[in-house]
Amino acid sequence: MKTKLSMLMICVFLLSGICFAEEDADNAVYPVAVLQFQDRSREVTGQGKIVADILFANLVTNSSLLLVDREDFDTVVREQEINISGVVSPDQAIKIGNLIGAKILITGSVIQTESATYLVAKLIGTETTRVLGASIKGSVNDTIDTLAEQLAVDVARTILADGTKLVAKPLTQKNRIAALKKKVKDKTFPAIVVDIPETYLSQHTADPAAETEFALYAKELGIAVFDKKAADRNKADILFVGEGFSERALPVGNLISVKARVELKAVDRITGEVIAIDRQTTVAVDITESVAAKTALQQAGAILAERIIPKLGKQ
Repeated sequence: MKTKLSMLMICVFLLSGICFAEEDADNAVYPVAVLQFQDRSREVTGQGKIVADILFANLVTNSSLLLVDREDFDTVVREQEINISGVVSPDQAIKIGNLIGAKILITGSVIQTESATYLVAKLIGTETTRVLGASIKGSVNDTIDTLAEQLAVDVARTILADGTKLVAKPLTQKNRIAALKKKVKDKTFPAIVVDIPETYLSQHTADPAAETEFALYAKELGIAVFDKKAADRNKADILFVGEGFSERALPVGNLISVKARVELKAVDRITGEVIAIDRQTTVAVDITESVAAKTALQQAGAILAERIIPKLGKQ
């Protein structure tokens, strides 16, 4: 246990939102969101929410899992008008993951027959859209909380054993930039300015990490990047403007986790037309809160650069 913890304490979440010790994939920490379970028979009406709540309460104590706060999750779902009242589609899984920083979604069903009660969980990778399952069968006399606690054990075991099947393999910054260069090969890009101010715990921070990372990716692709305070910033064709903020999240064992969100839009400097809008939520873990905050914002900036920059390229 001490060895596992020490390995975790010397690394942070990589750009995929997961921390892997190089020597041992078992040291991965997985950001997980629990969705409400569905009631699939009349006899269990209202029990899907109970199962989800109990599942969350049991999984949140596992130091290898980082649970997305339920209140934050519900708020994002309402704001984005995401309908999760049924089967979560691959597109929904990806969207939810981007919005809340979760790499694995847990949803499922509660079913009761004449002789048995079934709790069936689906574990969905928000990057890979792959699905794994876990289930518990009990008698109709078993309490729902007892079955939910048993399901939590099975779910945790499945994630720790096969989580790498659900989550995309993390790439180094060098590899990510190389893949992006290949994707935009032979395309030309307009000159840009990047302006993403950041706040942490309502305090403005110097040297914004998301802004720096986004600009770095652009420069690596050969794009002309003008400083936002430079006199010649008007030479830029596109203004990337937005906001980044971060705050402390749920603890992971003895480590500190921080959740960051970056919202960004690309605006034509001359016409004022909004060309693209995107946002990204990420989570990072470190032994210090400030480093975790910067890492999470850096992650978000890199992911947004990968998604938005290719849209600006022309043949």
